[in-house]
Amino acid sequence: METLLVVIFVIGYLAITLEHNLKIDKLIPALAMMAILWALMAFGIDGFSTWFDSGNHSLLENFGAFGHEEKMELMEETLLHHLGKTSEILVFLLGAMTIVEIIDYFDGFATIKSFVKTRSKKKILWIFSFLAFILSAIIDNLTATIVLISILQKIVKDREVRIWYAGLIIIAANAGGAWSPIGDVTTTMLWIGDKVSTAMLIEYLLIPSLVCMLIPSFIASFLPAFKGEIDMEEEDGAKSKYGPRMLYLGLGAIVFVPIFKTVTHLPPYVGMMLSLAVVATFAEIYSNKKIAISSLDQESDAHASHSPVHSALTKIELPSILFFLGILMAVAALESLGLLFNFAEGLKQGMPLMGTEMAGTRVSDLVVILLGVGSAIIDNVPLVAASLGMFSEPMDDQLWHFIAYSAGTGGSMLIIGSAAGVVAMGMEKIDFFWYLKKISWLAFVGFIAGAICYMGVRYLF
Repeated sequence: METLLVVIFVIGYLAITLEHNLKIDKLIPALAMMAILWALMAFGIDGFSTWFDSGNHSLLENFGAFGHEEKMELMEETLLHHLGKTSEILVFLLGAMTIVEIIDYFDGFATIKSFVKTRSKKKILWIFSFLAFILSAIIDNLTATIVLISILQKIVKDREVRIWYAGLIIIAANAGGAWSPIGDVTTTMLWIGDKVSTAMLIEYLLIPSLVCMLIPSFIASFLPAFKGEIDMEEEDGAKSKYGPRMLYLGLGAIVFVPIFKTVTHLPPYVGMMLSLAVVATFAEIYSNKKIAISSLDQESDAHASHSPVHSALTKIELPSILFFLGILMAVAALESLGLLFNFAEGLKQGMPLMGTEMAGTRVSDLVVILLGVGSAIIDNVPLVAASLGMFSEPMDDQLWHFIAYSAGTGGSMLIIGSAAGVVAMGMEKIDFFWYLKKISWLAFVGFIAGAICYMGVRYLF
């Protein structure tokens, strides 16, 4: 039965990886895989001799001697436990996405566009690289990529020039997301799972992530694509007078979440809901003012005719939320049977080369680097979800920081390897092989440089 479960998981994994070839959204195989795995486990529960206690992170002794009803009750408790942990991540993401959409409702991101005053291609490259690095740490790498490419489309007319910028934005956004607990889904998973703390994550990964962004941008600045000046389209700044206020309020509210968690020790989604409530309150107030002004001017403003919160909620990327639900719960199924735990033990014993002492066990740096390379081919969410079940190192162990870096930045090596890359591919119709030829080597150099930097940094602290 265990073999059948692994085969189903691999088939589902391949379907997720090949979604562009199969023309099937990845949420479909993720949800199907989750349901089938748990259903088979329910049917074959009496045939399993081991069970993984997620609460104590250890294999349950004498599981085979349990009765049928006892096993079914334990499975339901385990399923509920994993659903609770997964829901914490999903509710957190929903809150963050809604705040970002509220900012966009007031055209707040147009404020960022006003920062670009130069026509030099090289200077614009550095401006967008640093903006992507900083913004992705605050509003996550996916959203930062969408925002910056949207701004690029308004100021750079030549698409051939834009796709070069888009390639470097992907690298910078993924690098920026790695060192922030709210910058990347995988880092958020590690943070909510109490594997990393905000302070230690920043302390260990800020410099390596910065190196991962700086090296590719520095090399790219000498390429022919970034020489000379560009023709920019002159446009006004924010269309709404409330845009800048909502931008700073929204970003500040998201940054407040880690502070709230540190002070109250409550799960991050609680702080995110508080932040959303505050931002939504001001959004409603400003929206009512827009309607009042519109009625005084006797102009019809359809945009202001309904709640900005309702408008933001209709634009939430629900397919991504459902995909995370499916893949996280599917990985939880394999974890519950102890398969990931046993696989991790095999890795620790079978790959001693390049190992480092971590909480009394020898875990290979090479394994984590390969995880980063793998995240360029396979979605990094299931890879990190698997690592949560594979390794039992304590909070803020060096292993978790290295996994956060590798999974967060490794996806830049292929355009399909990260959410930022996929959305850029869709927005600018970037060809997979163009990216592979022009950008992948820059991302690889940055990834390796950052990894080497991390190995040096961790011995300093």
